Amino acid sequence: MTMNTSMHKENELLQNLETHFKGIKGKVQRQYRVLVEVEDKGSVPAILLHLKNNLGYHHLSHISFVDWIEDQQFEIVYILWNYDTQVQAIIKLRVKRLEEKILTIYHIWRQAHTYEREIHEMYGQVFEGNEDLKEFILEDWDNIPPMCRDFKTREYVKEAFCERPGREDAKDVRTTIAERSHEEIPELAKKYSR
Repeated sequence: MTMNTSMHKENELLQNLETHFKGIKGKVQRQYRVLVEVEDKGSVPAILLHLKNNLGYHHLSHISFVDWIEDQQFEIVYILWNYDTQVQAIIKLRVKRLEEKILTIYHIWRQAHTYEREIHEMYGQVFEGNEDLKEFILEDWDNIPPMCRDFKTREYVKEAFCERPGREDAKDVRTTIAERSHEEIPELAKKYSR
């Protein structure tokens, strides 16, 4: 635990979590923000429920997801907000990439359902307990999840959009906008334009 003596609310939150839960590493990241890394994926729902029911974190602001391909891990990030203390709690968990399931938190916050479906579709992550991980945004997708870092975006775009029959006269979006607005394409973008 890293404590900052001038941030009473933040230190109090961190101390509460470290008292109630083992296997977490927390720190006061800055004023109004506490970051907690969780080692045991099974304890995440309990930590989030404790934050909501006992500490006033009623607002799930966001669920973010990161592909740490170099470490062969995914990281899920739960961002919570307490309206009374105005302190943001960020709960992070890493799991083995494309192998481990993460427990759903749909029963804690209903809006988690949307985040979990999107993360499942874009990264392939399975949420144990969420029985509704059907197609969400992508239609008839049969490639690896498109937000995974090993997805070959340029190759897919070339195959799917640029070099298929009937697209011989297609223009790059930048070129079309530049012609319409009479503006020069920036040097850094020229190598991507036709």
